[in-house]
Amino acid sequence: MNISDRINEDLKNAMKAKDKDKLSTIRMLKSAITLAKIDLKHDPSDNDVLDIIGKQIKMRKDSIAEFSKANRDDLASQYQKEIDILTTYLPEQLSVDEVNKIIDEIFDEVKPEGIKQMGLIMKELTPRIAGRFDKGEASKIIKERLSN
Repeated sequence: MNISDRINEDLKNAMKAKDKDKLSTIRMLKSAITLAKIDLKHDPSDNDVLDIIGKQIKMRKDSIAEFSKANRDDLASQYQKEIDILTTYLPEQLSVDEVNKIIDEIFDEVKPEGIKQMGLIMKELTPRIAGRFDKGEASKIIKERLSN
């Protein structure tokens, strides 16, 4: 069963269970997938859907940070619930140690001489961690290594 089928099945189950939080989150996700379908001019692949889910999670994490600054813990907790629901569709996440090993392999292949090779390293890293680790966090790790 691909991710889109699983999302549709979960939508039906949330309707039956009258789970408002899950239902609204899945509907929002389906809307984002529909927009991507229009932009791509074809049905999004599982990797495209994983990217969409990752973007939705990132948007919510950014919003949680802003809501926390404004002492709006009610909205922050609502967005955290949505993140928890969206995370169930992602594959098993990589640990920081696992990502560091992958980065080590890429450094051995590319042999970067400075920050100018950042794009080349990210180009190699992105398909290896897609949907399984935050690219922003990976970028921070690489920048730190390149600056040392």
